Amino acid sequence: MSRWPAGSQSALREANTALIVDAVKQFGGLTQVELADATGLSAATVSTIVKELTQTGVVDTRPTARSGRRATMVTLARSTGIAAGIVVGHRGLQVLLGDFAHEVLAERTMPLPPDHPMDTVLDRIALLVVDMLEILGTDLTELAGLGVGLPAPVEASTGMISVRGIMRGWDGEHVGNVLAKRLGRPVHVENAANLGALAEATLGAARPYADSLYVRSSFTAGAGIMLGGRLHRGYAGTAGEIGHVQVDPLGQICRCGRRGCLDTVVGADALLASLQVSHGSLTLRDVIARAIDGDPGCSRVVADAGRVVGLVVSGVCQTVNPQIVTVGGELSECGEVFLAPLRETLRDHTLPNHVAPMEVQPALLGTEAEVMGALVHALQSTDVRMQRER
Repeated sequence: MSRWPAGSQSALREANTALIVDAVKQFGGLTQVELADATGLSAATVSTIVKELTQTGVVDTRPTARSGRRATMVTLARSTGIAAGIVVGHRGLQVLLGDFAHEVLAERTMPLPPDHPMDTVLDRIALLVVDMLEILGTDLTELAGLGVGLPAPVEASTGMISVRGIMRGWDGEHVGNVLAKRLGRPVHVENAANLGALAEATLGAARPYADSLYVRSSFTAGAGIMLGGRLHRGYAGTAGEIGHVQVDPLGQICRCGRRGCLDTVVGADALLASLQVSHGSLTLRDVIARAIDGDPGCSRVVADAGRVVGLVVSGVCQTVNPQIVTVGGELSECGEVFLAPLRETLRDHTLPNHVAPMEVQPALLGTEAEVMGALVHALQSTDVRMQRER
């Protein structure tokens, strides 16, 4: 809330300053000309406010070049702090620290057992974050906040998982509050696929587009939707939950309690089970490596997964009409073995748009998309001016 009466010059200056800071936060760094375009402010206004923000230590500037011409790049100052991006997967944990220019300063990964208990995982996160900060020569006082991604629908206002059974032992828990008490810093919880969509729209292949869809195929499937440059979560955060769309009415029982969901057909457990007789015991990493090397059986199950995912995603695309679909998660590492059948199925099951054909590309950030999205989410949720004043 502004400290000045609405309509006053001070209120206008504060609003314009917030526009500039938010634009730099969103993209990590922009030239002054790009800031004017992004905010709709005049070049003179941008220049004046950037000088003030530089003097107060909120932003840094450095010379750069755009289209062969000299320009001034504006980034948030390192002194505004750093943030943590965290993704809790079904079988692993990713943690990274980064600054307001989206530069990754430290990163750790850790395997997790199936059905990992919440308290144990949050304890590990807290210990990892403190340890990583110490390695960087800093501490929790410099940590602006944490973004946490979960492979489940999340109700944004509470940070709670909104559908029971998907993460056993995590139901009914205020995950953000519990972790915030351990570390004493703000925690922002979000669905992991939504964070992948946010990262690709902010830093990745979807950056030029207002409407985009991020699809993750890994141990489970999920999707994140960006409409008009903003995350579309739906009511209680269940938008994009493609892993729980029924594709086989007579199929296996899913964690959500329904039968034949997409996760039961293209999730890691289903893929590995289909190869048990011909290949013996494999891990998902084994399947991906063998598919890349041309193993017929592994290539077949990956391609079949691409077709089924494409069929489900086609319904989402026909409904929201994204300009681009970016594909992440471990299966995307198989390249065209997975992407080609997915792309072909999308083409066959959506109306051909000759005005603006929909693009389908691998996520530019690859398997880092979701954890980078967690970092971006934490940074975008931080008021850097208040952070600077504290």
